[in-house]
Amino acid sequence: MTVIIGCGNLLRGDDGVGPLLIRRLWELGPPPGVRLADGGTAGMDVAFQMEGATDVIIVDACRTGAPPGTIFEVPGEEVETPPLTAINLHNFRWDHAIAFGRWLLKERFPRKVTVFLIEAQRLEPGMGLSPAVQAAMERLAADLMRRLGGDQRAG
Repeated sequence: MTVIIGCGNLLRGDDGVGPLLIRRLWELGPPPGVRLADGGTAGMDVAFQMEGATDVIIVDACRTGAPPGTIFEVPGEEVETPPLTAINLHNFRWDHAIAFGRWLLKERFPRKVTVFLIEAQRLEPGMGLSPAVQAAMERLAADLMRRLGGDQRAG
């Protein structure tokens, strides 16, 4: 089973791209063997969503200085970050959840974690995606549907 987890804050512009991608995939109809999860801003939940999956895909916004809408595909082990000591749940992000999940789930941890990051244009308070991030989200949704055996007409 593949689990796709969309992370981000719907109230901070392009940061909502992860949860909005999950909604888009839901509209397209997830392929058999694919479970969708809105990870929102609750990093700890990401670790628990991974249990029992063979593959996990995490989607979130990023800020690297690349053109808005640029999509990065990164192996999970390259971005996982062990939680710092005395971290609280408000600072626990998906990158911490990957490391925590590996420790917690042991043999139930997915064999593969892939992270897709979409370069944000704006992260200020407000709802809705910028046009470049909206277009990137649609491209990624169609690509994931193709990769996972979903409707070839997506996108």
